[in-house]
Amino acid sequence: MIKRFNVTICGLGLILVTSHFSPAGAQELDLYVDTVTKQVYTEPGENRVKMGTFQQVQKDSGQTVAQNNEPPAEKPKEEKKWYDKIGIRGYTQFRYSSTVSGDKDAVSYWPDKSVGEDSSFLIRRARLVIFGDINDHLSLYIQPDFASTPSGSSTGHFAQLRDAYADIYFDKNKEFRVRIGQSKIPYSFENLQSSQNRLALDRNDAMNSCCRDERDIGAFFYWAPAHIRDRFKEVMAKNLKGSGDYGMFAFGIYNGQGANRLEGNNGVHMVTRFTYPHQFSNGQILEAGVQALHGRFVPSTGPAGGITPIMDAPEKGFKDERVGVHAVLYPQPFGLQAEWNWGRGPQLNDGQTMLTESSLNGGYVLATYKIDGLRWGTLFPFVKWQHFKGGQKFERNTPKNHVNDWEFGLEWQVMKEIELTAVYHMMNRTNLASAPYERYKADVLRFQLQWNY
Repeated sequence: MIKRFNVTICGLGLILVTSHFSPAGAQELDLYVDTVTKQVYTEPGENRVKMGTFQQVQKDSGQTVAQNNEPPAEKPKEEKKWYDKIGIRGYTQFRYSSTVSGDKDAVSYWPDKSVGEDSSFLIRRARLVIFGDINDHLSLYIQPDFASTPSGSSTGHFAQLRDAYADIYFDKNKEFRVRIGQSKIPYSFENLQSSQNRLALDRNDAMNSCCRDERDIGAFFYWAPAHIRDRFKEVMAKNLKGSGDYGMFAFGIYNGQGANRLEGNNGVHMVTRFTYPHQFSNGQILEAGVQALHGRFVPSTGPAGGITPIMDAPEKGFKDERVGVHAVLYPQPFGLQAEWNWGRGPQLNDGQTMLTESSLNGGYVLATYKIDGLRWGTLFPFVKWQHFKGGQKFERNTPKNHVNDWEFGLEWQVMKEIELTAVYHMMNRTNLASAPYERYKADVLRFQLQWNY
């Protein structure tokens, strides 16, 4: 005999009013609903769809409640679209400089236009980063700068591309990857270090003269085992002024004419780098490594200060090659950072009549101390000495740059979002703006306010 029930839905329970079952003892029931008549049955049949397995529960009113014993079906997880995985961050740097002594009228500092007699306030950088992991094997990174000034322009705050690349990973642990697009060239520790994290307001001339804006268009292979990648992340997470993860080993090819510039020949530059961050038993980390690059570079020439030099170079440009070393003791709390490189490249001769190939060398040493745990923030007092003697290949006529600078500074991280840096910069360098490219000495007081978002 088929048992039929009249069903009333009450809250989340299904109440069955029946006299066919004894209320003593709980029983499990498989219930079926007729898709045509909407009646409920205890046995399968034509047009009947199983509702689930229920258990009888006696209520105080004498009614019997059928309780569903089957767990609710999990809703399928919706896969995130690629645009749901994209993040945005950035930072802005606001600067002010004042020349306090020395050759005030001769000051011409190419990395920072706020330095000089006719300069004051400056937005040095205004960058916005768009980044994200599209899937396990692809991530993207795009960074424009809205405070750029193109060469020869008297108007600033142009938008210009700094980075636009994709990382393609060969394995799920992301130990092997290739970076395609415009990105930083894996040469020098300080070049790879973001200006958002760097202590000194500007990169040193000796290492930075290899690569305009530290970037170019190319393809770069990076490799680092998982535990080394974790160590790079640890340095950044602990606010130890790291450079980020550019692999333990790197090799790449790139145009060689600098970021946002057209290629000047049909050759490519090659670069390679090896670095290893060793962690001692007390937690201190010492990173050391070597790097080298090779290619041919085509400089620009033109009239400047009454001279118009000629270029004595092969068709594909001058030989452009360097080898460098670096060592970094991360500030825990004392830190020490040093780099040096040697090489050859184009340079204006002493008579300022011809561009020729010449040797170059230079580097820097930076010492700092991290004062942490203060209620008013974190302090990084530092001192930096830098030296360079060689051609400044990205400047017109590649004048010889002679640098012997000292910097005494203090970075105050008021909070994660706000940083204030003050530097007393003792400059002893070459005026690269125009011939006769004379040297000058000046002491400059410099300030920077940086906000991160």
